[in-house]
Amino acid sequence: MMILILLAVSFVAAIILAFVGDRRFAHEINIIGSAVTFFAGLGLAVQVNMQGPMLAGGKFFFVDYFNVYLAVLTSLVSFTTAIFSRRYMRREREHGRVGHWGMRFYHAMFQLFIFAMLLALLTNNVGVLWIAMELATLSTVLLVSLYRTPTAIEAAWKYFILCGVGIALALFGTVLLYFAAERVLGEGGEALLWTNLNQVSGQLEPTVLRLAFVFLLVGYGTKVGLVPLHNWLPDAHSEGPTPISAVLSGLLLNIALYALVRFKVLVDGATGTHQAGYMMMGFGLLSILVASFSLLRQKDIKRIFAYSSIEHMGIATFAFGLGGPIATFGALMHMLVHSLTKSSIFFTVGHASQIHGTQEMDKIRGLIKGNPLVGWGLILGVMAIVGMPPFGVFVSEFLILTATIKDAPIFTPFLLIGLGVAFAGILRRAQQMVSGSVPPSHKSLKAANIPVILHMVLVLILGIYMPDFLNQWFHKAVELLK
Repeated sequence: MMILILLAVSFVAAIILAFVGDRRFAHEINIIGSAVTFFAGLGLAVQVNMQGPMLAGGKFFFVDYFNVYLAVLTSLVSFTTAIFSRRYMRREREHGRVGHWGMRFYHAMFQLFIFAMLLALLTNNVGVLWIAMELATLSTVLLVSLYRTPTAIEAAWKYFILCGVGIALALFGTVLLYFAAERVLGEGGEALLWTNLNQVSGQLEPTVLRLAFVFLLVGYGTKVGLVPLHNWLPDAHSEGPTPISAVLSGLLLNIALYALVRFKVLVDGATGTHQAGYMMMGFGLLSILVASFSLLRQKDIKRIFAYSSIEHMGIATFAFGLGGPIATFGALMHMLVHSLTKSSIFFTVGHASQIHGTQEMDKIRGLIKGNPLVGWGLILGVMAIVGMPPFGVFVSEFLILTATIKDAPIFTPFLLIGLGVAFAGILRRAQQMVSGSVPPSHKSLKAANIPVILHMVLVLILGIYMPDFLNQWFHKAVELLK
């Protein structure tokens, strides 16, 4: 019942907002729908904590400690993004960047995007997971092109083409997985259910599973933003509305990585080797290094943090590939703190761009003097995302680095180089934007500060103290991913 509420609210809200998305109360409907979804997610998490992993809707839905944790995170960040978008999108509407149809389109696609992500997380069917990921892609492609500028349309097309190719490869990998499972489970939908696949993973043909994982890694890795499949991500972030950048970076990348991790568990069970993990480690480390050096060359404030997202998803992918309790625990925590921190940064970046009328970092100055809450929100978010203590990102990166030193010391220097370059590059540019005098281009703005404050407080708490219930939850999720 709770799963149906969780999915139905966002779907129904999308239909309603398709008709009333530009009315005065449309933003409130968007916020209320996202809030109900969040509380339904919390209710589902409580249910799982009391009853353990469970099936629902026959066998169509499956919930365990891994996916319900991501469902709660997805609904939380969606809720705070909806709060932020109320003031942000109203200002965009007032300045003529978005028209009547654009606002209706924005609100409807925002809720449809939430629905698609939650469906991808909660479905028990590998085929439905692929469909949900495609739905999430299509809804965000349309949102990236919302401003209808030539560069926005170009970014949307690049996003559509690259992710379309990627999702097609993921479909082929899914077909290969079904081909292997059909021989054990028989024809029909039973051979596509996660629960059935996990039970018989040791009986699946290892050669077919290895080949399937190559296609799945390339396909879903495109959605994660792993190098060299990452080219769509910086353009999509820089040209789309800032709330969409927040949910793209903070949520969609997590969902694609979730799919990869699930497939890795199956392949490990079928092959009895760590080959899938080695492939994930390779792509993750390459993403860390390329993204870290690429962000040094960026001039657009949203592009630099887009490359930062590639770097951090590379860290999480590397950690899941490395495996082991410490690295997996660190990867789960990293997904959480990165989502909270990066969405908070995009909130402040969006307001900073509106204050100065540009996304060029060289023209953004004096944020702390001009709008202290925006300026301090940005610099604290940057301090958190580069891994400075006492924020939660420092803890997750420390755990991953510790596991790397213990289990794969040869990769430690490369990991440290990537982290160090990103640290220096982002902190240097952020310091220039928040300091100095206020330029003449500065405009007064009433910012949406509550989501920023909430996210940063949570990230700070997680860096100082890990609540016992969350610690136990992560340990249970780690057991599932062995």
